[in-house]
Amino acid sequence: MFETHLFMEVVMRKISFLRFFVLLAITFLVGCAHYTENTPLEKYDPQSGYRKKFLGQPGNSESLGLYLTFSGGGTRAAVLAYGVLERLRDTELVIDGKRRRLLDEVDGISGVSGGSFTAGYYGLFGDQIFEDFEDRFLKKNIQGALTRRTILNPYNWARLLSGRFGRSDLSAEYYDKHVFEGGTFGDIAAREGPMIVINATDMVTGIRVGFTQDTFDAICSDVSTFPVARGAAASSAVPVVLTPITLRNYANICGFKLPEAMGRALREQDVTKRQFHHLVDIQPYLDANKNRYIHLVDGGVADNLGVRAVLDRVIAFGDFWTTLKNVGMEKTHKIVIIVVNAETEVSRSKSLFGKIPGLGDMLKSYSSIAISRYNFETVMLLQESFKRWAEEVRENRCAGGPIDTSPGGCGDIEFYLIEVKFDALKDNAERSYFKGLPTTFKLSSEEVDKLRETAGRLLAESPEF
Repeated sequence: MFETHLFMEVVMRKISFLRFFVLLAITFLVGCAHYTENTPLEKYDPQSGYRKKFLGQPGNSESLGLYLTFSGGGTRAAVLAYGVLERLRDTELVIDGKRRRLLDEVDGISGVSGGSFTAGYYGLFGDQIFEDFEDRFLKKNIQGALTRRTILNPYNWARLLSGRFGRSDLSAEYYDKHVFEGGTFGDIAAREGPMIVINATDMVTGIRVGFTQDTFDAICSDVSTFPVARGAAASSAVPVVLTPITLRNYANICGFKLPEAMGRALREQDVTKRQFHHLVDIQPYLDANKNRYIHLVDGGVADNLGVRAVLDRVIAFGDFWTTLKNVGMEKTHKIVIIVVNAETEVSRSKSLFGKIPGLGDMLKSYSSIAISRYNFETVMLLQESFKRWAEEVRENRCAGGPIDTSPGGCGDIEFYLIEVKFDALKDNAERSYFKGLPTTFKLSSEEVDKLRETAGRLLAESPEF
C-alpha cells in the first residue's frame, strides 16, 4: 500500500512538472510570436523604388497601354484571371511592325483578394505560371491546408494567443513557403515585367491601400522588401473570418513630402474636387505619432474590382495627361483596360420565405449587395472618365494647334473597356453555375477547368476585345 502511494506521488509530481513545462513553453512562444514588420525607408527618393515608371516588359510598344484588373472572389477569381492570361498569351498581333503576344504588351495588373494571387504569381514568375500555378494554387485545397495549420498544430495555437500574430499572419507564412517562394515586390521589379498592384483596405479609414512605393512613401517604408505573400494575405483578409495584416508607420523619418501638385491641391481646399478628398484621406498617414499602425483587411471592402487603383492614380495627379507623363507614356494612342470580374449572384431565395434570416444570411447578403452595386458604379465612373481623359490628352499633346486624330497624330487617343464577367454568358444555366461557385480557396479540378475555358471564351467573344 505504501509503495503504491509513493508511486502515485511520483507520477503526480511528474505530471505537475510536465504541466509546468508546457505552460512555460506556451508562455515563451506567446511572448516571442510576432508578425513580420515592414522595413523603414532611409531616404525618400521619387526616382527609385517599386514604381510604374521603372517597370515594363522589354520591347513593349509605346503606342499601346494595356492594363488588367483582377477582382476578388477566392479561387474562382484566381482561375478566371488565369484564364484571361492564357488567352492573352495565345493572342498574337502586329504592333509597330513586330509580331508579339498580347500578353507581352501588358503594362500593369491590379489585383484584389483572390485575383491578387494570380497577379502576384505572374509578377514574380512570368510564364512559369502556365506550368505550375494550377498545382500550387488553383487545384489545391488551400482552405484545408490553412485550417489544418490553425487547428491541428499546438505550436500555432500558442502563437495565435500572442496578440501580435493572427490567422492572416499564419496564412501569409503558408503562401510565402508554398506559393510565392519567398518573393518580394523587389523581386517583381527585378524581373522587368508589368507593374503589379495588390490592393487591401485600411480597416480604420476604409482607404484602398496599394502595395507600391508611391503608397509606402507616405509611411516611410520600403515596399521592395515586403513579401508578396503578406500583400496577398492582406488583400484576402476577409473581416471576421481572418485577422488584419498590420503595417508599422514610420512617417517623418525619411523626408517625404507630398509632390507640389498634390500639396497645392490640399492648400486650395476645393471641396468639390475628388483630388482634394483623396489627399485628405492620405494626410493621417503623415503623422506616425497619431497613426503608429495600419491594419489591413480584404481589398474588396474598398474596391472588389481593382479598378480604383487606376482611378485613384489619376485623381491623385489631378488629370490623365499628368498621369501619363509621370509614367513616361506620353506617346500612347490606345488605352485598353480589361476588367476581370468574378462577381457572384445576389441570392433572392430568402424573399420566398417568412422566416427571419439568420446572421450568416444577413452578412452574406450585405456583402454581396454592397459589392455588386459598388462594382457597377466603379465601372460606370471609369467609362464616363474616358471622354474627359481623351480631351486632356489632345489638349496637351496638340499644344493649342490643330487636333490631328489620324493614326499617330497628336489627337489620336482611344480608350477601350473590356469586361470579362459571367453576366455576358447567354445561357442562363451556365451563368448561374459560375456565379454560384463558392467564394472559398477550394474548387474541384473540374470546376477549375470549366472556369479557365470560360474565361478565355468570354474575352474572345467580347466585341471590344
